[in-house]
Amino acid sequence: MRGETPFSQDLTQVQGPLSAPAARPQDDFVKLPPAPAAQRDLVRTVLAVLFIGGMIATSFWILWPFLPATIWATTLVVATWPVMLRVQRRLWNRRPLAVAVMTLALLLVFVAPFWLAVATIAQNFDTLMGWGHAIVAFRLPATPPDWLAKLPLFGSQIVLLWRRVEASGIDEIAAKAAPYAGGAAGWFVGALSGFSITIVQLLLTLVIAAILYAGGDRAELMAERFGHRLAGVRGRESVRLAGQAIRSVALGVVVTALVQSIMTGVGLAAAGVPLATVLTAVTFMLCIAQIGPGLVLIPAVVWLYWSGQAGWGTALLVWSLAVLSIDNFVRPLLMRKSVHLPLVLLLAGVIGGLIAFGLVGVFLGPVVLAVAYTLLQAWLEEDPNPDEAL
Repeated sequence: MRGETPFSQDLTQVQGPLSAPAARPQDDFVKLPPAPAAQRDLVRTVLAVLFIGGMIATSFWILWPFLPATIWATTLVVATWPVMLRVQRRLWNRRPLAVAVMTLALLLVFVAPFWLAVATIAQNFDTLMGWGHAIVAFRLPATPPDWLAKLPLFGSQIVLLWRRVEASGIDEIAAKAAPYAGGAAGWFVGALSGFSITIVQLLLTLVIAAILYAGGDRAELMAERFGHRLAGVRGRESVRLAGQAIRSVALGVVVTALVQSIMTGVGLAAAGVPLATVLTAVTFMLCIAQIGPGLVLIPAVVWLYWSGQAGWGTALLVWSLAVLSIDNFVRPLLMRKSVHLPLVLLLAGVIGGLIAFGLVGVFLGPVVLAVAYTLLQAWLEEDPNPDEAL
């Protein structure tokens, strides 16, 4: 070939591979392979989770002032939903009439007693202050009764305490109790000052409950669909179980507390104990808090005996034993009527929920434990070979 020399052939052979596109190392950095689909999905998932989490947190932040009233309203509506359906059937299947009746019933059951209790305390405030002055000026008799020394175990110690108090008067005890009394008085004043806020929360609870009564069917369907979306059939069953647990606790705790407080009020009024209405309201709150009516009945019995009314004291003592015994068989029977859950877990949920979340925890605790216990049982029953683990 013309013009070609051995040198030019060698140069062509050397330049040929260098000029080829596949031989340029910089192309490995210019043409990067596309990102895998899994990596793109991971970034999108993380961003979506962050966005959804931020939306949920912001929503809770906005709704936080209404959250206690919403929880109470949901609890009341779920617990009384079967009653509302029966009322609706009796009112020609008119939902607005049933909603009005149920809202009025909640108003009479929850708001009116609370208002009556506070109004009674305010009206008898001078009487309570008079009791306080009478306690400070009180002096024990010089000699204790003979039967007091004959009491087993603690009789001699009570006689010594009697003589010490009689010698020094009530001033020493009042000085020791002054810090605690000051704290109790401050709490009482704070409770009275927050009475208006509590009334507003109760009224807001009634409004939300009326809305839930009106659209309870759609709310129930949405809750079941949400549970099914999360965990399939198990999620839907968990939502239904939560409703049964709320009704069970409402029957066991609230009904038992209502019966015990009514019986306590009847006994106190019949025995002539002052401020029976206020003590009945206090008894209801103590029963809701799982403390029981003993803190009201026992001092009332002691006061009757101390006032020389031994007959009424004995009668109230027998009545108090009956009231205290109701808690042992009525509440377990009612609580296990709607949900199959061990009684120990039900009571632990009531007491633990009360300690952890306050009064709302009386209902939240058993609901959480009931759902968790049922899911655990279902998970254990799905084991295909349970005998191999033994």
